[in-house]
Amino acid sequence: MIQGFKEFIMRGNVIELAVAVVIGTAFIAVVNAIVMGIFNPLIAAIFNSESLAQAMVIGLPGGAELSFGLVLAAAINFLLVAAVVYFVFVMPLNHIKQAQERRRAAGAPAAEEDAIPTTELDLLTEIRDLLAAGATLDQSPQRTL
Repeated sequence: MIQGFKEFIMRGNVIELAVAVVIGTAFIAVVNAIVMGIFNPLIAAIFNSESLAQAMVIGLPGGAELSFGLVLAAAINFLLVAAVVYFVFVMPLNHIKQAQERRRAAGAPAAEEDAIPTTELDLLTEIRDLLAAGATLDQSPQRTL
């Protein structure tokens, strides 16, 4: 049971997800600082208010209030996070994938790591498959570990 848990935790995608959550949490603090320090005062100045949360407040009977400024601040925050994620992460990764596909289409290997199996088991599986297909090791490209 402990071994299974250890294997689950040591998987790359679990570690990457944990790192993404931590970085995302830290990044939210940066975005909130930008929204609260730059955008809120600018928009609040337009509505003659101290902050965006206090701008565009409509009083309702019974003392309740509708805070459209607070909703606008959340929307700005979301758009900033989405823009940074797209331009810093998604767009560069898409560019890298397109470059790799162009290299593959041209006949060049996409990356050096793709050509070499990552483990001995991968190498042995490849050798077995080549032998099963009737190929000899002399016909396959030379590889070193």
